[in-house]
Amino acid sequence: MNEQEAADFLAISFRTLQAWRVRGGGPRFCKIGRAVRYRRADLVSFAGATSASTTTEADAKRGGANG
Repeated sequence: MNEQEAADFLAISFRTLQAWRVRGGGPRFCKIGRAVRYRRADLVSFAGATSASTTTEADAKRGGANG
């Protein structure tokens, strides 16, 4: 998937996806020349790994102030 398709799949802005790519912490991606591509399996895996049942759990997974 291209950047916009991946962002739509995750229901986030493509700018957020770009920021994650620079800072780390986002889904895995492939770089083909100058093009950035995402595999659907990597997006599904990323979404599953970041799911949480409470905000405390989500902050801990994200490495937030309490985690």
